Amino acid sequence: MQSVEVGFVLLDALSQAPGALMLRDLAAASGMSAAKAHRYLVSFQRMGLVIQDPVSTRYDLGPAALRLGLASLSRISAVKLARERMPALLAETGHVLAIAVWGNQGPTMVHWEEAMQTVPVTLRLGDVMPLLTSATGRCFAAFMGDEGRDAQRVGPMIKAELAQFKKLPQNGLPLVDVPQTPQAVQAVLNETREKGLARVVHSLLPGVGGFCAPVFDAQGRLAMGLVVLGSVATLDTAWNSIPARALLACAQQLSRDLGHGGSV
Repeated sequence: MQSVEVGFVLLDALSQAPGALMLRDLAAASGMSAAKAHRYLVSFQRMGLVIQDPVSTRYDLGPAALRLGLASLSRISAVKLARERMPALLAETGHVLAIAVWGNQGPTMVHWEEAMQTVPVTLRLGDVMPLLTSATGRCFAAFMGDEGRDAQRVGPMIKAELAQFKKLPQNGLPLVDVPQTPQAVQAVLNETREKGLARVVHSLLPGVGGFCAPVFDAQGRLAMGLVVLGSVATLDTAWNSIPARALLACAQQLSRDLGHGGSV
């Protein structure tokens, strides 16, 4: 068993490397001597877990490792995995949590976790969130990427929301923390990408704040958004607040568990 654990360190180092590695570099990354690493690599090559390029002599993950990874990913339900993390996240944040995915009409709530700290807004499963006035919408608008039919719908949807803002009655309540020009929208989305998660304060409704953190799949696509929201009287809406940090950490771990190997 100890031998298996030691050998796995080599495979783990290869999985985290940006490409194939020389023996000395792989051994150093695994914290073992080159001679010891080589003995394991010979066995892994026979099993198909590792391959060695005959020209460069560099080592990389083999077809057996790929089959194991694909089999594992095919059995993971992203939303199911996220739901299993909700109780621990609820204990850390103390506020209402939700999971959103991209549906036919946009970011859609698919799971809801109540908390002792209630939120002064009624949301239901299946509700579609606006892109500019909700943390969920801003998260999807910022991290959807540029490829695919759904991503191409984001721009027109944002334009439609901006047009609706112009139709609001002049004597209505002023919009707070809501971008009302294409330039302001871009600034909000840039800030969201820089922070790694989206935030709104008084945007969806007066007195309500929230965060939404992105979860990515093995292909780097946005799989879902994790949401925490509550009254600004009880929810700390600072970027570095405990709820924001806990939400982001949970989303990043979920991304890794779904096979995402990039920066999250």
